[in-house]
Formats: sequence, structure tokens, C-alpha cells
Amino acid sequence: MRADRKLWMTATICAVVAAGVTGCSQGEDKAAADPFKGLTAEAIADKAVATTKAATAFRMTGTGTTDGEEMTVDFSVDAKGTCKGSMKAAKGGTAEVIGTGDTSYMKGNEAFWRSSGGEEGASAGETDAMSNALKGRWLAMPAGADGDTAAFCDLKAIVKDMDEDTPRKGMTRGDDADVDGKAAATLVKKGDKGETTTFYVARDAAKPYILRVVETGGKEPGTMTLGDFDKPVTVTAPPAGETVDMEQLMKTLTAS
Repeated sequence: MRADRKLWMTATICAVVAAGVTGCSQGEDKAAADPFKGLTAEAIADKAVATTKAATAFRMTGTGTTDGEEMTVDFSVDAKGTCKGSMKAAKGGTAEVIGTGDTSYMKGNEAFWRSSGGEEGASAGETDAMSNALKGRWLAMPAGADGDTAAFCDLKAIVKDMDEDTPRKGMTRGDDADVDGKAAATLVKKGDKGETTTFYVARDAAKPYILRVVETGGKEPGTMTLGDFDKPVTVTAPPAGETVDMEQLMKTLTAS
């Protein structure tokens, strides 16, 4: 079963939400001294990536398409391995994810589990068995049991992907903008396949976080918004009676 391979990539390939990015910042922000004066766009991007990587927690939200399917993602994670979030596909598949450090839990509706089974090449009988076994219950996954799902609650893995997947070479700086009330510098990267990636970086000399990433054109247009930096994530593990572990699930599938 595959929930998603890379949460960071899931977020960044979501569809553009243009309403969240307005033109230029207003009032005092507009008149404020430029904290990036004298820096190239690439240098600003490097500072933004380094600052965001150093955060002890953050929230990622995005809406759009991944693997050809529309999806909405809302996910929070901290450095202690605590996480919580949700994803929703246009075809009706929805799932919640929570993690407590040593175990991740996923709870999906029937459409989600049937879609997951189909992607993994499960037979119709196996898919039926999986859907029935997990109906209204959480799938419990010990850390390290599944590299893909374990990465959901691994802040280091997420920021590593962020660093590797952030194209900084050849960036140019555009007009400043406003992202959810925060003044931001815009950094633009033109791709060789018709895509344009725009980074919105907080105009903050001390904490120039990445606030939003927007990609237009190309095969995977999308948007991702970051927030709640350094805000701890609080979750409660589901009761044992509401969970199914991997061993139980595999026995169910083998018997089907």
C-alpha cells in the first residue's frame, strides 16, 4: 500500500491557489528596508531553505494534483516525530494520518483503501479484504516498517527532500508580494519544459522562511503553503481496539 512517497513532493505538485497570493505588500511592509538588499535570488533562496530546514515544526497545506489525480493535503510535523494531517482525492478517497514518534497511524475511507490496493496490484479479493479489515479503523505502522509512510512523521526526511527538490540555480527576483498577510520576496525559476516555479520568502532578516511555492505550466502545476513554524504538534494515539497492525492485515490478505 502506498499512502504517498514524498509528502514534500505531494504538496509541491498541488494545483495553484491564486487567491492566496496577492500583488504587492502594503503600508509599512512596503516601506520597510529590504532585508535581502545586495543578495542574489539564489543567495536568498539558500537562506530561505536553510532557515526552513532549521525549523522544529511546520505545517504544509496544498490543493491540486499528484500522479494525475487531484488531491488536497494538510499536514503538520515536528522534530519529535509527532505528526498529523489529512489528504483528500477528487475521486472520493480520504485519509487521516497521525504519528507519535514510534508509530504512524492511517485511517482511510473505502475509496482510499481500494485505490491504494489497486495501485499496489492487489487482486479484487485482496482489495475487498483490506477495505473490510480497515473499515473505520486505523492501520498501525511501526517506524521503519514502511519507508514511505515512516517519512510522513520524519521532519529530517521532509526537509531533506525540500532541500534536494528546491531548484535554486538560475533564479531571478520578482516583485515583492503578500502571502496570508506576510510580506514576501518572490524568487522565480524558469524551467526548460515550460514550467515556472515561484518561491515566496518571508521578508524577515532573522527568519526568512519559505512561505509558499507555486509551480505553473509543465505537467505538474501546483502550490504549497508553509506555516506554524516551530509550533509543537499534539496528537493522541487511537485506542488499541480501533487499530489494525501490519501483521494482522497481512494475515487477512493472505486468507482472502
